Amino acid sequence: MTHTPPQTLSLPDLEQVYDLLAEAIGAAPADKTELLLVKLALLLAQDLGDRERFASLIEVALRDL
Repeated sequence: MTHTPPQTLSLPDLEQVYDLLAEAIGAAPADKTELLLVKLALLLAQDLGDRERFASLIEVALRDL
């Protein structure tokens, strides 16, 4: 089995993703933003298809909060 390196986004694409996420958070009811983020994380985990990689990314996200 060959390992395919993860795709990365260009800086402009990453900025657009940030803007999309900010807009979605702003559009969600205030008491539902956590649910939105959990649903998004689960959808992305399913799309990623790699539980260990997802766990690693959680560790990265937790750094320096």
